[in-house]
Amino acid sequence: MGCGCFWSCFYIHAVVYLLFFPSTTHATGGNETDRLALLEFMGKIDADPFGVLSSWNSSVHFCQWYGVTCSRRHQRVTVLDLNSLKLAGTIPPHIGNLSFLKVLDLKNNSFRQNIPPEVGRLRRLHTLYLYNNSLSGEIPSNLSRCSGLVRLSLVNNILAGEIPVELGLLSKLQFLSVSRNNLSGIIPPSLGNLSSLTTLSAGLNNFVGEVPEALGQLKNLRFLGLLMNQLSGTIPSSVFNLSSITLFDIASNQFEGKLPRDLFIFLPKLETFSIAVNQFTGPIPNSASNASNLLHLQLQGNKLTGKVPSLEMLNIVAFFIDNNIIGNGEFDDLGFLCSLANASSLQLLDISRNKLGGEIPECIGNLSSNLAMLSLHQNQISGKIPDGTGNLVNLESIEAYKNKLSGIIPPSIGNLQNLVKLILDENKISGPIPSSLGNLTSLNRLHSADNDLQGTIPSSLADCKNLQVLDFSRNNLTGTLPPQVIGLSSLSIYVGFAQNNLRGSIPREVENLKNLGIFDVSDNKLSGEIPSSLGSCISLEYLYMQGNQFQGPIPSSLSSLRGLQVLNLSYNNLSGQIPEFLAGFSFIYLNLSFNNFEGRAPTDGIFKNASIVSVTGNSKLCGGIPEFQLPACNFKRSEKRRVKVIVGIIAGGLGAILVVLSFIFLLRLRKKSRKPSSSYSENSLLELPKVSYRDLYKATDGFSSENLIGTGSFGSVYKGILDEGGPVVAVKVLNLQHHGAAKSFMAECEALRNIRHRNLVKILTACSGVDYQGNDFKALVYEYMDNGNLEEWLHLPVSADRNHGEPKNLNLLQRVNIAIDVASAIEYLHHHCGNPVVHCDLKPSNVLLDGQMTAHIGDFGLAKFLLENMHNNSTNQFSSIGLRGTIGYAPPEYGLGSEVSTYGDVYSYGVLLLEMFTGKRPTDDMFKEGLNLHKFAESALPNRVNEIVDPILFQESHSEKPLNGGSNRIMMEFLISIVGIGIACSAELPANRMDINDAAKKLCLIRDKLMAPDEEIYT
Repeated sequence: MGCGCFWSCFYIHAVVYLLFFPSTTHATGGNETDRLALLEFMGKIDADPFGVLSSWNSSVHFCQWYGVTCSRRHQRVTVLDLNSLKLAGTIPPHIGNLSFLKVLDLKNNSFRQNIPPEVGRLRRLHTLYLYNNSLSGEIPSNLSRCSGLVRLSLVNNILAGEIPVELGLLSKLQFLSVSRNNLSGIIPPSLGNLSSLTTLSAGLNNFVGEVPEALGQLKNLRFLGLLMNQLSGTIPSSVFNLSSITLFDIASNQFEGKLPRDLFIFLPKLETFSIAVNQFTGPIPNSASNASNLLHLQLQGNKLTGKVPSLEMLNIVAFFIDNNIIGNGEFDDLGFLCSLANASSLQLLDISRNKLGGEIPECIGNLSSNLAMLSLHQNQISGKIPDGTGNLVNLESIEAYKNKLSGIIPPSIGNLQNLVKLILDENKISGPIPSSLGNLTSLNRLHSADNDLQGTIPSSLADCKNLQVLDFSRNNLTGTLPPQVIGLSSLSIYVGFAQNNLRGSIPREVENLKNLGIFDVSDNKLSGEIPSSLGSCISLEYLYMQGNQFQGPIPSSLSSLRGLQVLNLSYNNLSGQIPEFLAGFSFIYLNLSFNNFEGRAPTDGIFKNASIVSVTGNSKLCGGIPEFQLPACNFKRSEKRRVKVIVGIIAGGLGAILVVLSFIFLLRLRKKSRKPSSSYSENSLLELPKVSYRDLYKATDGFSSENLIGTGSFGSVYKGILDEGGPVVAVKVLNLQHHGAAKSFMAECEALRNIRHRNLVKILTACSGVDYQGNDFKALVYEYMDNGNLEEWLHLPVSADRNHGEPKNLNLLQRVNIAIDVASAIEYLHHHCGNPVVHCDLKPSNVLLDGQMTAHIGDFGLAKFLLENMHNNSTNQFSSIGLRGTIGYAPPEYGLGSEVSTYGDVYSYGVLLLEMFTGKRPTDDMFKEGLNLHKFAESALPNRVNEIVDPILFQESHSEKPLNGGSNRIMMEFLISIVGIGIACSAELPANRMDINDAAKKLCLIRDKLMAPDEEIYT
């Protein structure tokens, strides 16, 4: 019995020990598996700039390695957190061996290639954060095996394919975000099984089809973001009835149908509701008046009709109904504005582009003192502008153009000290320009063209020291041009006083407008000579002075206006000869008709093309090309004989010179034939499909001025269609008379045939031959970019034909996206295209925008190829020409003779980034005596950034997606970060500049925060 009892007791104790105290061999095996898995992970890392993985060595237990957390009992890895460390590499399949892993956080790095399907073996996984990387491939369907998964974020990668149906098996999943990828297909109905889901974010992808009815089963859903896809159909009523939702964003799709009448009753917790840019019809539901928690209501860009209901219960921050069909043109259409008087938080109000009629009610002066933007334009609003508008002391933008407003501009507008933009064009406003507008010292744009203003131009406008656009064209103004106003050096975009009754001369103070792009004083009664001081306006591109009484010659000082594209001096009393220097300009239109010019008309340069030059109506002109239809020039015989003698002498001299040059040429040719040919010959460069001169002549309608879309250093760009019914292309015709143009052609061919990236302009074909006159002809053909270049969007608000249209404004999100596109392209050129390429001329005019506002870098005429180590000063370089960029954008070391390097592009990028977000060119007149754009921005960081950023950003912040709750404070945080990146990239010393990869990553993070109000994704 004793022996039996002993063995029984021993057996029981042994079993208990094995159950509760696993053997050393077993524990060591599990630990060793984890250690080996971590070492495999480390082996796939090829960039660790912070050196955080240096702690992953045998001198310490792996549970003490950086980013690793282990369980206390078994010493098994439960957390691997390596977020925001700039790591680059791939995720190995061995990650699936960390069987106790609960949290895998690799966000904000540069991991690439696929998400390994072995992740599906992590049954205990609770949180998987892989957002802000470069992961590709499809989402593994076996993630559904991670049955404990609660949070899954794959935002901002390049994942493709469909959302796996199997994800609907993750019964514990609360947070699912796959936005900003290349995902396609439908939204699987199986997601309706995720009963615990609170966040579903799938915006900025390529999803198609309808929203599945099954999503109406997600009773705990608080965040639904499906914006910017290709979804269509109607929204199921069950989805509109999800009472827990606080953010509902389906903007920029193709949804249709009417909004349910009880919509806002069924969504009592709603804070943000955005259906912008879809095809919804019908009225705004009256139940909107009950949405007491609503902060952002974005209904713009649909086909909504009817009247706006009372909104008196709302304390709304942003209300957008623009670009619909709301209103009937009736007297009470604007009555709802009075119901917004209780909305003490109201900041943004846009009711433009509708059919709203009636008068602006006096109660508008009772709206929130926080109101920053008031947009009423393109409606049928009549009556006067209420005096009470002057009570809205924080207004930064008033846009009321294209209405039927009458009466005067109320002097109380001068109370709006923060006003940046005042646009009142195309109304029936009369009376004088109030002198109180001079109080608006923050004013950037002042438009009141096409009205009935009378009286003189108040000199007090000279106090508007930040004014860039001033337009009082087509009114009934009298008097003279005040020297103080005309000399306002801040005017850099447009000055327009066309079609008034102004008299006197142009003040010499016009010389202060060194950065002005467009000057229009046409069709007045101005007289005197064209002031020579106008030659100081070296940035002028469009100069309209026709229809006045100017006299005397064209001053020679205008020869400095090399950027002029349009010059119209017709219908004046100008005299003297037409200056020869005009022939060398790259005009798209020159009109000198109906003056008193005399002598021989020039026949060189621009004067060869009668389609863009007009000299008719000058009775004393002779000669010129036949198309001008001028009489022949008659000289006396003695003059003819003198000319013949001179020509004979010159011809004889030239003959002798040619003999000598021919001999020298033959000697050099013999020497050159003994040398090996260059590896960069034209034959090797032009390995592109060829087109003929005839093809391009036909495609561009004979290179007509109607198809001219731009001019640059080495040529002109035309729009054309190569094949009937084919796509539109851009044809860059090289001006081979310009020094360096031929080498620019060679460099661009070489660069663009060897590199491919979504953010680089694609070259389609090339032409190298002769034209119909036997002259050498070279041209390149690119993809056509529908939205022009970034320069136009940042700085040019009116078109060249003087039809003063709306400005091309970019909101915050668009600017961030463009900045990321440009950074991605530069990163590719420097690091991922074989031999590194330095662009050497990065600036807004070389950033082109396609129909989707995706940015593409163009103009590789100055590109340099680094043939060895790209950061080595001894690097061999192939360069097309000796120029090194554009003033203001070229790095300071280039001016000191330093070799071209990738650091130079980073500097140019930093300047471009600061220009995008401050709205100021680096060549702005304010930058003198050691001050530049970099120092200007640096001095304002961080507390005064609001003083330097482009004011338009505060008015246009209502993009399709609210800015993370729409808070100005949060927006300022974003702007501070962006300006900081620009400053870091444009540091004076190359070694101190931020890496372009880091700049792109930081901007991507900012972009995603802009797109996702739910901060859980990013914290």
